[in-house]
Amino acid sequence: MSIVIQNLSKTFFPGTSREHKALKSVNLTIQEGDFITIVGGNGAGKSTFLNAIAGNFALDEGTISFGDKQIEQTADYERAAYISRVFQDPMQGTAPRMTVAENLALANRRGQKRSLFKTSSKEELEQFEALVAPLGLGLEDRLHTEIGLLSGGQRQAISLLMATMNAPQLLLLDEHTAALDPKTQRKIMQKTQETIEEKNLTALMITHNLSDAIHFGNRLIVMHRGEIVRDFAKEEKAALTEEELFRLMNALDEADLQGE
Repeated sequence: MSIVIQNLSKTFFPGTSREHKALKSVNLTIQEGDFITIVGGNGAGKSTFLNAIAGNFALDEGTISFGDKQIEQTADYERAAYISRVFQDPMQGTAPRMTVAENLALANRRGQKRSLFKTSSKEELEQFEALVAPLGLGLEDRLHTEIGLLSGGQRQAISLLMATMNAPQLLLLDEHTAALDPKTQRKIMQKTQETIEEKNLTALMITHNLSDAIHFGNRLIVMHRGEIVRDFAKEEKAALTEEELFRLMNALDEADLQGE
């Protein structure tokens, strides 16, 4: 199933001194299994693009189609049935007063009818232990610890597991390692890649790390001032260097300065 995004446009505060054209007729076709990294300077529209797909605001115009189903008119909570997201802030995406096991259980039972929350069974706890142990973050010994007491890296790892547990049709990664220390960043990125490959997920990942943008995924898009200005296919991406990508982004910024 392909995801087709056509003419996505959004202007904030239209007709005022604060008017900002955040998205300008953005078009993108995402094939099943694509892992697309997204780069661009501040104000390029990267997070706005993900917010638009997630349904965080009404579009000015444009369509978002998952196969033969158009979703641009559906509410964000309805889209959550097939779109999962991991945010930059480790505090988002989990319930801080619930334990690690309780958070994982909620994600595991997403979409199931339930009248009351039930305590995880022994089998489920064993499943969660096996799920978190390979992360190497000591979470297998903290299943009954409240999420709010964990480190940022531990919490972000749980967010990633929760977002991918039931294999969403689209995974949105919004700079999900930016707030972590370098060592933990590498662990989370390694787990991200492994999970996407194992479950054949379709994913969009925003990153400011040009090395990660080139190293991970099979496509790379560059956004600038609310538009997609470059879309590097797998072969082009493999030949791309950090220096070349940096020069491209710098040239876009310089062109803006010259045009002012």
